[in-house]
This record gives sequence, C-alpha cells and structure tokens, in this order.
Amino acid sequence: MTNAQNGVTIKNTPRKKRGKASSLDRRKSRSGWLFVLPFIIGFVFIYFPMLFSSLKLTFVQADGVVGFQNYHDALFAVKVNNSTFLQVLVEGLGQMIFDIPAIIIFSLFMAILLNQKMAGRALFRAIFFVPVILSTGIMEQISAQNAISDAVGEGMNTGAEEENASSQIVSSLDIATLFANMKIGTGLADLVSEWINNIFNIVNRSGVQMLIFLAGLQSISPAIYESCQIDGASAWETFWKITFPMISPMILVNAVYTVIDSFTGESNLVMSFINSSGAMITEGVRSAMAWMYFLVVILIVLAVAGICSVFVFYQRRND
Repeated sequence: MTNAQNGVTIKNTPRKKRGKASSLDRRKSRSGWLFVLPFIIGFVFIYFPMLFSSLKLTFVQADGVVGFQNYHDALFAVKVNNSTFLQVLVEGLGQMIFDIPAIIIFSLFMAILLNQKMAGRALFRAIFFVPVILSTGIMEQISAQNAISDAVGEGMNTGAEEENASSQIVSSLDIATLFANMKIGTGLADLVSEWINNIFNIVNRSGVQMLIFLAGLQSISPAIYESCQIDGASAWETFWKITFPMISPMILVNAVYTVIDSFTGESNLVMSFINSSGAMITEGVRSAMAWMYFLVVILIVLAVAGICSVFVFYQRRND
C-alpha cells in the first residue's frame, strides 16, 4: 500500500493462519467431551436423581411435615448409645485433620527414599504398595468393624478399653518420659504417641500418595540436581529449593485425595455412626447427617486447596 502524501510504500504483513491450530483445538475439545460423556450421562440420569431424592428426604419428617426439624434432631436430639452426631462429627474431623499431614509426610518421605538409586528399588516399591491391595479386602472389613464398634460404643465399661491401651506400641507416658529432659510439653508427646500407634493405618493409606509423589519426583530434570551439586548446594538446601517447590502441585493433589479417601472409607468414624444407627433414627435424620457431613468435607477440601495453593509452584514450559 502506498501513502499518497509521503510517497512511502507500506507493505501489508500477512496475518498468521490460525485455522489449522483452531481446528486442532476444536478436535481436542470434542475428544475430551467424548471421554467424559459416559460420566456426564451417568451423573445426570443416575446419580443426580439419587442426590435430589436424598436431599429432599432431609426436609420431610416422619409425619410428612416439611421443614428443618431433621437437621435439628440430627445435631441435638438424636443419641445412639449416649453419643450424639455432633460429638462423633467433631471426633471424626479431628481424626481427619490428624491423618492428613501424617499421611502426606510419610508418603513424601518414602517416595524420596524409593526414588534413590539402589538395588531392588522396584521390589521395595511393590512392597510398600502391597498394603493398598490388602486394604481392599478383609483388612478393610476388620477396620470397618472396629470403627462401627467405636461408633456405637461397644466395649464400654467392659475392660476392652484397657486391653486396647495395653496393646498400643507406646503410650503418652512413655513419650513424656523420653521428652522429660528436653522440656517438651505433653501435647507433643500425645501427638507423637498417636502417630506411632496409628502407623498401621498411615502405611495402609499412603500407597497411592506415594506413587503420585514418585511420578512428580521422576518428572524433575536430573540436570537441575547436577547444577545444584556443581554450585555446592547441600541435600537439605536442594530439597527445600528444588524438590519441594517442584512437587508442590503433587502435595495439593495428595491432600485433596486424602480428604476424599478418608470421607469415603469404610472405616470412617462418622459414616460408620450413620450406618450403624439402623432403626434408631428415621431415614430423614440419617440423610440430614450425611448431607451435613458432606458439606463439612467440601469446606475442608476448599480450605486445604486454598492453603496449599499459596505455596504451589507451577513450572512454565516454553512452547
């Protein structure tokens, strides 16, 4: 194009053809919807009607009156063996808050160890994943039965509590004695003893998280670690400056997965309490308990995601 006043010729630069790129994006988008289509169909025609019926049931009382009485009864009026839903809910959430960091820390520690170059590494990885397979069978049923017994109060005032205490690996008194000369409070002693006595449950529920951490560790380029060694960085500095930021997205994924896994497990204390109530409460009250627990868990997932997103680092790759 020529400018008539200045006599300067301006060439029109050709625009980039994005037709092929946009067409490829559309094909990828259609393929993605095709993969999730079975879930969408199943959710709309199977799960959504069930969820709607369950939610509707929470507002209908036994005499047909519609209101929030079922929620009030679930929180304050209904008792199962002298235990209210609110008490079991607080205890279950406390156990969940305790289990999440323990499982994350243990699985990350074992993933770092199993990522090292050593003889028989594949065998050790398989050994640590065996509890995940075993927990899907009889071991999970035993844990579920124990959780139900705790929920309904079986074994109270019968000496079973003393037998359980004697079978623990360590007690808070032992840890307190160990920490006596270190001037550490009893709160930390109780926490450490709880972790040690709960190591079986922690190992059983850390297999999937361990694999996710292993996948994240193996995705880190070895050249980064070589650069750290050349610069003279210690193993501790390398972990906090390289490893931890690079696997922080995996920490977020594992934290959310652990919360959901705790919520859906058969040995879950709150769900065992709801299922074991049987004919003691109405279906409306039981549905109200389940929906309240569901909303609480959703809030915990959002809180965990919000906290973890503060330090999550996403590596940007240049196209």
